[in-house]
Amino acid sequence: MGIFDFFSKEKKETLDKGLEKSKDSIFGRLSRAVIGKTTVDEEVLDELEEILISSDVGVETTVKIIDRIEKRVARDKYTSTDELDRILREEAAALLTENRSVSVSNSFETAHLPKPYVMMVVGVNGVGKTTTIGKLAHQFQQRGKKVVLGAADTFRAAAVEQLKLWGKRVDVPVIEHGMNTDPSAVAFDAVKKGVEIGADVIIIDTAGRLHTKVNLMNELSKIRRVVQKFLPEAPHEVLLVLDGSTGQNAVIQAREFTKATEVTALAITKLDGTAKGGVVIGISDEFRIPVKYIGVGEGMNDLQVFDREEFVDSLFKK
Repeated sequence: MGIFDFFSKEKKETLDKGLEKSKDSIFGRLSRAVIGKTTVDEEVLDELEEILISSDVGVETTVKIIDRIEKRVARDKYTSTDELDRILREEAAALLTENRSVSVSNSFETAHLPKPYVMMVVGVNGVGKTTTIGKLAHQFQQRGKKVVLGAADTFRAAAVEQLKLWGKRVDVPVIEHGMNTDPSAVAFDAVKKGVEIGADVIIIDTAGRLHTKVNLMNELSKIRRVVQKFLPEAPHEVLLVLDGSTGQNAVIQAREFTKATEVTALAITKLDGTAKGGVVIGISDEFRIPVKYIGVGEGMNDLQVFDREEFVDSLFKK
């Protein structure tokens, strides 16, 4: 086994473990639903529908998956319950493919990206936004990339200090002006510093407030405008961080942020220890925004690049 095979195997094992509660919830209930059944009939599909909705896949997405399975059953009158998990896996993967949530295994490589690559990270307080930024910085740095962080969440008491601690922990510079300062000025200086030192990646933290969509939109728009004065094409990515363990609350947050700013990618955190892993599929289906990263543990490398095939395999395979 080569070193890359080892890391790939380790990543898959971490993913399997992180999604264990979601998987057990789905298949524990599904197994009970098909006891004594030999074919996938209407009653089995009704049970599956309820299971998927309760796993936070979402009503509309669940209806789509059930409809796909019904059509396959109609084509094969002898489809057995033993094949149901395989069909479910295939249809969920197909849905993710259609929704642009494709495998992005090179997300920590930057050779194909503009230099510097500017990421603006958004999300409400408590979803793991700053921790996600720290883990992203670590993983980029581990691949030999030069990273700069911008502490533009200047309204929350601990936000700047928390990002500074992450900067020390992963040994990357943090540009900050302290609390209650202009976030766009911090973002501007972070980009300026990144250009000066030849950074590969600049990650800008932003305030996690949703008190009104108008204020949020104005603030994020100002950050974007000010950064573009120095680097016209920036930011290259707006990454929305969502807490997967909150289920449908994560969906509500996604709705608010996608109204307030142009979100280009998603990071869904805290999927370990929750039975709500199905929310990844629902969010992807509703918003048609690529899920780029998922958090499946506390470790530095437990923020994984989202691989739809591996995810669906871990979530739906017995």
